Amino acid sequence: MDTGTLNYFTRCRKVIRARGFTLIELMMVVAIVGILAAVALPSYQSYAARASFAEVIAAASPARAAVDLCVQSRGAEQCTDIPSQDGWSASGGVDSVAVSMNEEDFLVTVTPAGTAAGIAATDTYILLGQAATGSVQWQTHDDSGCLGSGLC
Repeated sequence: MDTGTLNYFTRCRKVIRARGFTLIELMMVVAIVGILAAVALPSYQSYAARASFAEVIAAASPARAAVDLCVQSRGAEQCTDIPSQDGWSASGGVDSVAVSMNEEDFLVTVTPAGTAAGIAATDTYILLGQAATGSVQWQTHDDSGCLGSGLC
């Protein structure tokens, strides 16, 4: 054989060796992607549910503002009956927003519509407002359904 023919065979052998991935390499990549998906999917679903629940939390703001305004302008004793407004539950993810009194504390209860994935109608968001010296201190009430599901 002459030198040209040897060079041709050497080049062909190199091309044949570098022609792609082996089956083991592809299986390893598929396994790694599967493991990452198994870890990432539950985290993403939890994140998506909490992000959707932010709409429910935001729906409590107008009711809180109404209670704050009433307490600052008239005093807590005169704010026993604050009617709900139609615009408070205008979003699609909120069924109702209500303001009530529990002894001397204010309760703002937001009931989700339960239409978003990961949010049930029982995942209520209840704020407890305690009036003191012309202002109201707010905190999440222990009876909130969203505490058990980890949404708030």
